[in-house]
Amino acid sequence: MRQPLPESRAGSTEMWRQWLEKRLAQQRGDGLWRERLTMSPSPSARLRDFASNDYLGLAGDPRLAEAQARAARQYGIGSRASHLVNGHYDIHDRLEARLAELTGRPRALLFSTGYMANLGVLQALCDSSTRIFQDRYNHASLLDGAALSGARSRRFHHSALEDLALLLSRAPQDSLKLVASDGVFSMDGDRANIDGLTALCQRYEAALMIDDAHGLGVLGKNGDGCVGQRYSTQEVPILVGTLGKALGTAGAFVAGESLLIDTLIQFARPYLYTTAQPPGITAATLTALDILHDEPERRERLHHHIAYFRHHGDELGLPLMNSDTPIQPLLLGDVERVIRWSDILRSQGFMIGAIREPTVPHGMARLRIALSASHTRDDIDALLDTLGELIKRERS
Repeated sequence: MRQPLPESRAGSTEMWRQWLEKRLAQQRGDGLWRERLTMSPSPSARLRDFASNDYLGLAGDPRLAEAQARAARQYGIGSRASHLVNGHYDIHDRLEARLAELTGRPRALLFSTGYMANLGVLQALCDSSTRIFQDRYNHASLLDGAALSGARSRRFHHSALEDLALLLSRAPQDSLKLVASDGVFSMDGDRANIDGLTALCQRYEAALMIDDAHGLGVLGKNGDGCVGQRYSTQEVPILVGTLGKALGTAGAFVAGESLLIDTLIQFARPYLYTTAQPPGITAATLTALDILHDEPERRERLHHHIAYFRHHGDELGLPLMNSDTPIQPLLLGDVERVIRWSDILRSQGFMIGAIREPTVPHGMARLRIALSASHTRDDIDALLDTLGELIKRERS
């Protein structure tokens, strides 16, 4: 029979319990409580999915599943160790070469997730003597990476190049400076002004890092994203992309010159101390890249969906935001309204992200609609009809 904790230890544990309970109660009281939705592959349990980042509809493609299964039989389920121990296989080399080719970079380096890639880059390249400048709407992984690095970090107003220019002009001339931005902003769906960012970085001798998680596979002539073949490594020396969105698999990569990749291999802790990507996922991603190349009609269909949704959504008076990407947020403002709309849509068979603070600023709550090439016109019409009814209901 276990002995009770000494009084001093029990008291300490109780303090922790009270603190955690207070935080959770506050979260509930603010209407910000988050719930996991347990999904099922059963067709009878499916909702129309307008929440995921599966922009090209590849996550459920049987060709990817078969490639994963073949590689798992050949290499095993897991890679067994980190890339620098004995977890790096020839198939990883092939995928890194393909990603470098797609993005027009000399080399690419695989990471376990996009979050880990951003943490790894900023931790490896920056320290307390470095200045980092970030868009206020950057993904949390970029913000956390800057904090982890210990660098002096400033955030400029969203897409406000004049604000960034002012901050850069005030930094010591001899300091190492890095500007980091999403390529496509994940909650607003708008694009960064990469032309403007590259010009400012060249003017103030700063390196530019673009996280193209939501552009890769979707934008660019060949699905190479916001940056890809359009910008050289001199203009955008640090490019991050993820594999779990348009490519439908999992993991991430950083692409750039050999000097950058060698630095990350030596110093990026999330790369050094993480088990390498499972070979089956690597094989599935190689197949996804083949499909990206061979089936451009997927991107064409997706962009037709975007134009169609925006045209008819504008006719209905939906509170659309300024986005020409698959991310089509409806800015509803307050949390209660977002939850109410989300619940009604769920009851009508639609799965849509209800986005609230702290993910977005206070008063900027929204429904985040994500379009996919796998949607049919009937899917989009059904969603528009339901949204139109919600608008009418509020106006009556």
